[in-house]
Amino acid sequence: MVSVLVIGAGTMGATHIDAYKEMDDVRIVGIVDQALERAQNLAKGICPVFQSLDEAVNLLESIDVIDVSVPTPLHKEYVMKAAELGTDVICEKPLAKNLEDAKEMIDVCNKKGVRLFVGHVVRFFPEYREAKRLIDEGEIGMVGIARTFRGGVFPRGYNNWYQDVEKSGGVSLDLIIHDFDYLRWVLGDVERVYAKGLRTLPTVQKDYNLVTLRFKNGAIAHVEGSWAHQGFRTAFEFSGTEGIIDFDSSKAAPVTLVANKQNETFSGVAVPKSPMRHNPYFLELRHFMDCLKSGETPIVTAEDAYKALEISLAAYESIKTGKAVTIQ
Repeated sequence: MVSVLVIGAGTMGATHIDAYKEMDDVRIVGIVDQALERAQNLAKGICPVFQSLDEAVNLLESIDVIDVSVPTPLHKEYVMKAAELGTDVICEKPLAKNLEDAKEMIDVCNKKGVRLFVGHVVRFFPEYREAKRLIDEGEIGMVGIARTFRGGVFPRGYNNWYQDVEKSGGVSLDLIIHDFDYLRWVLGDVERVYAKGLRTLPTVQKDYNLVTLRFKNGAIAHVEGSWAHQGFRTAFEFSGTEGIIDFDSSKAAPVTLVANKQNETFSGVAVPKSPMRHNPYFLELRHFMDCLKSGETPIVTAEDAYKALEISLAAYESIKTGKAVTIQ
């Protein structure tokens, strides 16, 4: 039985707790949040609640994993504390607000011999995994162009922390870092980033980024992220030498493969894909638990999280300077 202590009783903490509840080999031993009433409502008698990590450590008999589901500015503090305790840690994305902190977090975890898992959950969405499988198997040939979209309403968080770009990092760091990670997983490393963004007053709850990535293999991706739309929608398109893979979460059959087949009497065939709709957060955390037991390398590593952060920060720098940023 794996004993998990969850730090944070907000949206992501609740999402993680719901997933852990479905796992027979996982026991939630506590929830840490300064807002005790919120934590108590989430705990619902299944575990004790604490106002600080120190209090939890002093009172709990054992903690195998610390799950860090708090706002980005607090990630480093809790990951470092977990490492010092010798406890494996799961941290929501982004790993940190800057590369220096991210590197220090990774280095300390390695030094202390603890596993560090980072929640880049898009790799666990069935539609995204299916698209990668099709590309890896050569169904559309060599990919030259990719497009992604991720957007919805401006998020609300504790003390409106998303509004402070110095804390949240805005759309680039908090939202489309998902797509940066996924595209790198599919197409490889990025060599150049150019971005434009909607820079509004701190009181205006809207944000928008359009980012162009050039990959080392020559592919180009256009990544669009918005906190200025109603509802929530994601989409992607991969154009290759032999066909196109298209996805739109708003469609009934969202994943479509149109392959160019030679020596056929028709020009193409549409094959709709409808993968099973398991909760991707459950799939992600189940995978992390399995990796803890087996010692296997996870689908997404802390180093992958570092590279996604590097792309996000390059996009943010490009928006500020108006210039392309080269990634070494």
